[in-house]
Amino acid sequence: MIGKGSSISSTLGALRYGQDQQKEAEQVYSYLIAGDTPEEIAREFRAVQELNDNCERNTLSFILSPTISDGNNLDQRELGELTKKFIQEMKLGERQAVAYVHRDKEHTHVHLYVNRIDLNGRAYNDSFIGKQSQLAAERTARELGMQTVREVQYERSIQLSGIRSEIRNIHERTIGEGRSRNLESYIARMREQQVKVIPSINKAGNLQGFRFEYKGHNLKASEVHRSLSGSSLLRSIEKQRSVELAGRSVGVAPGLARAVAKKVIKVVIDKGIGI
Repeated sequence: MIGKGSSISSTLGALRYGQDQQKEAEQVYSYLIAGDTPEEIAREFRAVQELNDNCERNTLSFILSPTISDGNNLDQRELGELTKKFIQEMKLGERQAVAYVHRDKEHTHVHLYVNRIDLNGRAYNDSFIGKQSQLAAERTARELGMQTVREVQYERSIQLSGIRSEIRNIHERTIGEGRSRNLESYIARMREQQVKVIPSINKAGNLQGFRFEYKGHNLKASEVHRSLSGSSLLRSIEKQRSVELAGRSVGVAPGLARAVAKKVIKVVIDKGIGI
Protein backbone atom coordinates (compact mmCIF):
# COMPACT_ATOMS: atom_id res chain seq x y z
CA MET A 1 0.00 0.00 0.00
CA ILE A 2 1.14 3.53 -0.80
CA GLY A 3 0.29 6.57 1.32
CA LYS A 4 0.49 10.21 0.19
CA GLY A 5 -0.28 13.24 2.33
CA SER A 6 -0.30 17.02 2.18
CA SER A 7 -1.76 20.09 3.89
CA ILE A 8 -4.37 21.96 1.85
CA SER A 9 -6.48 25.11 2.17
CA SER A 10 -9.28 24.21 -0.29
CA THR A 11 -11.33 22.00 2.05
CA LEU A 12 -14.63 22.31 0.19
CA GLY A 13 -13.09 21.55 -3.21
CA ALA A 14 -11.33 18.49 -1.81
CA LEU A 15 -14.52 17.17 -0.21
CA ARG A 16 -16.44 17.65 -3.45
CA TYR A 17 -13.81 15.63 -5.27
CA GLY A 18 -13.93 12.95 -2.57
CA GLN A 19 -17.72 12.61 -2.98
CA ASP A 20 -17.66 12.74 -6.79
CA GLN A 21 -20.11 10.09 -7.97
CA GLN A 22 -18.36 9.85 -11.32
CA LYS A 23 -15.54 8.26 -9.31
CA GLU A 24 -18.05 5.74 -7.89
CA ALA A 25 -17.36 7.37 -4.51
CA GLU A 26 -18.57 5.71 -1.34
CA GLN A 27 -18.00 6.92 2.23
CA VAL A 28 -15.98 4.40 4.22
CA TYR A 29 -15.13 6.37 7.36
CA SER A 30 -16.20 9.43 9.35
CA TYR A 31 -15.45 10.72 12.83
CA LEU A 32 -16.93 13.71 14.69
CA ILE A 33 -18.92 14.53 11.54
CA ALA A 34 -22.71 15.08 11.44
CA GLY A 35 -23.27 16.44 7.93
CA ASP A 36 -23.51 14.52 4.67
CA THR A 37 -22.78 16.98 1.87
CA PRO A 38 -19.38 18.55 1.15
CA GLU A 39 -20.80 21.95 2.11
CA GLU A 40 -22.06 20.71 5.48
CA ILE A 41 -18.82 18.90 6.32
CA ALA A 42 -16.70 21.90 5.24
CA ARG A 43 -18.73 24.14 7.60
CA GLU A 44 -18.12 21.70 10.46
CA PHE A 45 -14.38 21.68 9.71
CA ARG A 46 -14.37 25.48 9.53
CA ALA A 47 -16.13 25.87 12.91
CA VAL A 48 -13.21 24.06 14.58
CA GLN A 49 -10.57 25.72 12.41
CA GLU A 50 -11.72 29.12 13.67
CA LEU A 51 -10.16 28.16 17.02
CA ASN A 52 -6.76 28.72 15.38
CA ASP A 53 -6.24 31.91 13.38
CA ASN A 54 -2.57 31.24 12.58
CA CYS A 55 -2.97 28.13 10.43
CA GLU A 56 -3.86 28.62 6.74
CA ARG A 57 -3.49 25.12 5.27
CA ASN A 58 -5.73 23.67 7.91
CA THR A 59 -6.97 20.45 6.30
CA LEU A 60 -4.89 17.32 5.82
CA SER A 61 -5.49 15.37 2.61
CA PHE A 62 -4.33 11.76 2.23
CA ILE A 63 -4.53 9.15 -0.53
CA LEU A 64 -4.27 5.50 0.54
CA SER A 65 -3.64 3.13 -2.36
CA PRO A 66 -3.58 -0.62 -1.70
CA THR A 67 -2.18 -2.84 -4.44
CA ILE A 68 -4.67 -3.79 -7.15
CA SER A 69 -5.11 -7.31 -5.75
CA ASP A 70 -5.51 -6.08 -2.15
CA GLY A 71 -7.90 -3.32 -3.19
CA ASN A 72 -10.16 -5.73 -5.07
CA ASN A 73 -10.52 -7.88 -1.95
CA LEU A 74 -11.41 -5.09 0.51
CA ASP A 75 -15.06 -4.28 1.19
CA GLN A 76 -16.44 -1.02 2.64
CA ARG A 77 -15.99 -2.10 6.27
CA GLU A 78 -12.42 -3.29 5.72
CA LEU A 79 -11.50 -0.05 3.96
CA GLY A 80 -12.90 1.80 6.97
CA GLU A 81 -10.71 -0.27 9.29
CA LEU A 82 -7.70 0.39 7.10
CA THR A 83 -8.40 4.15 7.25
CA LYS A 84 -8.87 4.10 11.01
CA LYS A 85 -5.60 2.23 11.48
CA PHE A 86 -3.76 4.71 9.28
CA ILE A 87 -5.16 7.63 11.32
CA GLN A 88 -3.87 5.97 14.49
CA GLU A 89 -0.44 5.44 12.94
CA MET A 90 -0.35 9.14 12.02
CA LYS A 91 -1.42 10.07 15.58
CA LEU A 92 -4.40 11.99 14.24
CA GLY A 93 -7.02 10.67 16.66
CA GLU A 94 -9.72 12.95 18.12
CA ARG A 95 -9.89 15.08 15.00
CA GLN A 96 -12.74 15.45 12.53
CA ALA A 97 -12.19 13.09 9.62
CA VAL A 98 -14.03 11.66 6.63
CA ALA A 99 -12.91 9.23 3.92
CA TYR A 100 -14.24 8.01 0.57
CA VAL A 101 -13.24 5.12 -1.63
CA HIS A 102 -12.97 5.61 -5.40
CA ARG A 103 -13.46 2.51 -7.53
CA ASP A 104 -13.71 4.13 -10.96
CA LYS A 105 -10.28 2.80 -11.92
CA GLU A 106 -8.59 -0.57 -11.63
CA HIS A 107 -6.64 0.75 -8.66
CA THR A 108 -9.01 1.11 -5.68
CA HIS A 109 -7.92 4.03 -3.46
CA VAL A 110 -9.18 6.01 -0.47
CA HIS A 111 -9.28 9.81 -0.16
CA LEU A 112 -9.07 10.80 3.50
CA TYR A 113 -9.58 14.34 4.82
CA VAL A 114 -8.68 15.20 8.41
CA ASN A 115 -9.05 18.52 10.22
CA ARG A 116 -5.54 19.71 11.00
CA ILE A 117 -6.94 21.66 13.99
CA ASP A 118 -8.02 19.60 16.99
CA LEU A 119 -10.90 20.44 19.34
CA ASN A 120 -8.53 22.47 21.55
CA GLY A 121 -7.38 24.65 18.64
CA ARG A 122 -3.96 23.01 18.28
CA ALA A 123 -2.55 22.51 14.77
CA TYR A 124 -1.02 19.18 13.77
CA ASN A 125 2.69 19.45 12.88
CA ASP A 126 2.78 18.71 9.14
CA SER A 127 6.58 18.70 8.77
CA PHE A 128 7.64 15.91 6.39
CA ILE A 129 4.02 14.80 6.13
CA GLY A 130 4.67 13.12 2.78
CA LYS A 131 7.32 10.86 4.29
CA GLN A 132 5.25 10.30 7.43
CA SER A 133 2.34 9.16 5.25
CA GLN A 134 4.52 6.64 3.40
CA LEU A 135 5.82 5.12 6.64
CA ALA A 136 2.38 5.06 8.29
CA ALA A 137 0.87 3.36 5.20
CA GLU A 138 3.63 0.76 5.27
CA ARG A 139 3.06 0.00 8.98
CA THR A 140 -0.70 -0.17 8.38
CA ALA A 141 -0.31 -2.59 5.47
CA ARG A 142 2.06 -4.79 7.44
CA GLU A 143 -0.30 -5.02 10.43
CA LEU A 144 -3.28 -5.81 8.21
CA GLY A 145 -1.41 -8.46 6.21
CA MET A 146 -1.36 -6.43 3.01
CA GLN A 147 1.48 -5.85 0.56
CA THR A 148 3.83 -3.02 1.49
CA VAL A 149 5.55 -0.62 -0.92
CA ARG A 150 8.87 -2.40 -0.43
CA GLU A 151 7.37 -5.78 -1.25
CA VAL A 152 5.77 -4.39 -4.41
CA GLN A 153 9.04 -2.70 -5.41
CA TYR A 154 10.97 -5.93 -4.79
CA GLU A 155 8.54 -7.96 -6.93
CA ARG A 156 8.74 -5.33 -9.67
CA SER A 157 12.55 -5.33 -9.58
CA ILE A 158 12.60 -9.14 -9.94
CA GLN A 159 10.18 -8.95 -12.84
CA LEU A 160 12.08 -6.12 -14.54
CA SER A 161 15.35 -7.99 -14.12
CA GLY A 162 13.97 -10.80 -16.27
CA ILE A 163 12.55 -8.35 -18.83
CA ARG A 164 15.89 -6.53 -19.10
CA SER A 165 17.74 -9.81 -19.65
CA GLU A 166 15.31 -10.89 -22.38
CA ILE A 167 15.60 -7.56 -24.22
CA ARG A 168 19.39 -7.62 -24.01
CA ASN A 169 19.56 -11.22 -25.28
CA ILE A 170 17.29 -10.39 -28.22
CA HIS A 171 19.41 -7.32 -28.99
CA GLU A 172 22.65 -9.30 -28.95
CA ARG A 173 21.17 -11.98 -31.22
CA THR A 174 19.93 -9.32 -33.62
CA ILE A 175 23.31 -7.57 -33.77
CA GLY A 176 25.19 -10.89 -33.94
CA GLU A 177 23.24 -12.07 -36.97
CA GLY A 178 24.92 -9.32 -38.97
CA ARG A 179 21.78 -8.43 -40.91
CA SER A 180 21.19 -5.11 -39.11
CA ARG A 181 23.27 -2.85 -41.34
CA ASN A 182 21.45 0.33 -40.36
CA LEU A 183 19.04 1.59 -37.72
CA GLU A 184 15.87 0.88 -39.71
CA SER A 185 16.80 -2.75 -40.34
CA TYR A 186 17.74 -3.14 -36.67
CA ILE A 187 14.35 -1.77 -35.57
CA ALA A 188 12.57 -4.09 -38.02
CA ARG A 189 14.54 -7.15 -36.84
CA MET A 190 13.79 -6.34 -33.19
CA ARG A 191 10.10 -5.89 -34.01
CA GLU A 192 10.02 -9.38 -35.50
CA GLN A 193 10.97 -10.64 -32.04
CA GLN A 194 8.24 -8.60 -30.29
CA VAL A 195 10.59 -5.83 -29.08
CA LYS A 196 9.55 -2.35 -30.15
CA VAL A 197 12.49 0.06 -30.44
CA ILE A 198 11.28 3.64 -30.01
CA PRO A 199 13.68 6.41 -31.12
CA SER A 200 13.54 9.55 -28.92
CA ILE A 201 13.52 12.67 -31.09
CA ASN A 202 14.20 16.04 -29.43
CA LYS A 203 12.58 19.40 -30.27
CA ALA A 204 15.29 20.14 -32.81
CA GLY A 205 14.27 17.00 -34.69
CA ASN A 206 17.45 15.12 -33.80
CA LEU A 207 17.80 11.60 -32.46
CA GLN A 208 18.86 11.67 -28.80
CA GLY A 209 18.24 8.13 -27.56
CA PHE A 210 16.02 5.05 -27.57
CA ARG A 211 13.37 3.25 -25.54
CA PHE A 212 12.41 -0.42 -25.63
CA GLU A 213 8.83 -1.66 -25.31
CA TYR A 214 8.42 -5.34 -24.49
CA LYS A 215 5.71 -7.40 -22.76
CA GLY A 216 3.92 -4.31 -21.48
CA HIS A 217 7.07 -2.63 -20.15
CA ASN A 218 8.53 0.57 -21.55
CA LEU A 219 12.17 1.19 -20.59
CA LYS A 220 14.91 3.60 -21.56
CA ALA A 221 17.70 1.80 -23.40
CA SER A 222 20.18 2.68 -20.64
CA GLU A 223 17.80 1.17 -18.06
CA VAL A 224 17.95 -2.17 -19.86
CA HIS A 225 21.76 -2.21 -19.79
CA ARG A 226 24.50 0.38 -20.13
CA SER A 227 25.69 -1.40 -23.27
CA LEU A 228 22.35 -0.43 -24.85
CA SER A 229 22.63 3.29 -24.11
CA GLY A 230 21.95 5.55 -27.11
CA SER A 231 25.62 6.05 -27.95
CA SER A 232 26.56 2.37 -27.60
CA LEU A 233 23.59 1.19 -29.60
CA LEU A 234 24.13 3.72 -32.35
CA ARG A 235 27.86 2.98 -32.57
CA SER A 236 27.11 -0.71 -33.14
CA ILE A 237 24.73 0.11 -36.00
CA GLU A 238 25.41 3.52 -37.54
CA LYS A 239 28.53 5.67 -37.80
CA GLN A 240 27.08 8.64 -39.65
CA ARG A 241 26.04 12.09 -38.42
CA SER A 242 22.50 11.24 -39.50
CA VAL A 243 20.44 8.08 -39.63
CA GLU A 244 17.52 6.89 -41.73
CA LEU A 245 14.19 6.62 -39.94
CA ALA A 246 10.85 6.05 -41.67
CA GLY A 247 12.43 6.83 -45.01
CA ARG A 248 13.90 10.19 -44.02
CA SER A 249 17.23 11.37 -42.69
CA VAL A 250 17.27 12.30 -39.00
CA GLY A 251 20.20 14.14 -37.43
CA VAL A 252 21.95 12.85 -34.33
CA ALA A 253 21.76 15.13 -31.29
CA PRO A 254 25.16 16.72 -30.50
CA GLY A 255 25.38 15.10 -27.06
CA LEU A 256 24.70 11.67 -28.50
CA ALA A 257 27.13 12.27 -31.38
CA ARG A 258 29.87 13.27 -28.93
CA ALA A 259 29.24 10.15 -26.85
CA VAL A 260 29.51 7.97 -29.95
CA ALA A 261 32.73 9.72 -30.99
CA LYS A 262 34.28 9.24 -27.56
CA LYS A 263 33.54 5.51 -27.64
CA VAL A 264 35.03 5.18 -31.12
CA ILE A 265 38.19 7.08 -30.07
CA LYS A 266 38.54 4.91 -26.97
CA VAL A 267 38.37 1.72 -29.05
CA VAL A 268 41.04 3.06 -31.42
CA ILE A 269 43.34 4.05 -28.52
CA ASP A 270 42.81 0.72 -26.71
CA LYS A 271 43.70 -1.21 -29.85
CA GLY A 272 46.71 1.06 -30.48
CA ILE A 273 48.34 0.36 -27.10
CA GLY A 274 47.52 -3.31 -27.21
CA ILE A 275 44.83 -3.49 -24.51
